[in-house]
Amino acid sequence: MGNIFQRILRFIVRSAIFIYCKIVYRLKIEGTENIPKTGGVIFCGNHTTMLDPPLIEVTCKRDDTRFIAKEELTKNPFMALLGKIFNVILVKRNEKDLGPMKDALKTLKQNMCIALFPEGTRNGLKKGIKPKTGVAYFALNTDATVIPVGITGGQKPFQKAIITYGKPMDLEEYKKNKKDKETAEIVTNKIMENIMSLVK
Repeated sequence: MGNIFQRILRFIVRSAIFIYCKIVYRLKIEGTENIPKTGGVIFCGNHTTMLDPPLIEVTCKRDDTRFIAKEELTKNPFMALLGKIFNVILVKRNEKDLGPMKDALKTLKQNMCIALFPEGTRNGLKKGIKPKTGVAYFALNTDATVIPVGITGGQKPFQKAIITYGKPMDLEEYKKNKKDKETAEIVTNKIMENIMSLVK
C-alpha cells in the first residue's frame, strides 16, 4: 500500500473504530496527557478481549504506533486487513524469530511507537502464564518511553470500556545490567505491576 493512501486509510479506519467504541462500549479515556508527543514509546497493556489492540490504536494520540501481534491473527480476514493497514509486526508463537524483534527495535529507534501485551495472550495472568520479557528487552535496549496501559470492560457490547494511560516509567537504573536475565524479569514484573494498578 502506498504511503499516502495507507495514511488516509488509517485515518478513516481509526475514526470509524473510535466512533464505534464510543457508541457501543461507551468508551472512557484517561491519562492521555502522560503520552509523549514525540520520541519512541512502548505502550504496554493488559489483555482481556479482542477489543484491546484497536482501543490502544485509536486512543493513544500517536499515528505512528505499530502493534506486535501473533501471526495466527491473520487467519481472521478482518484482522488480517487491519494488520496490513496498521503495519502490524507479526510474531510466530513459540519460535525464536529475530526478524520481528529487529523490526520493533528499528521502529523505536526511528522515534515511532510499538504496542504490545506482556501477558502474551488474553487473560494470561489469570491463566497463570508468566509475562513475556520481550517488553523489558525493548525498554532496556532503546531510549523509548514505557507507558503502562490499563483496560477494563468491553467484554460485550454496551458494557462500558475504560482505557487508562499511566505515567511514564523510569527504568534507567536497570540499563546497566540490561543483558542480565534476572534484570529482564524484574523490569517485566515492574511493568506488569504498573499496568495492573491502572485496571479499575
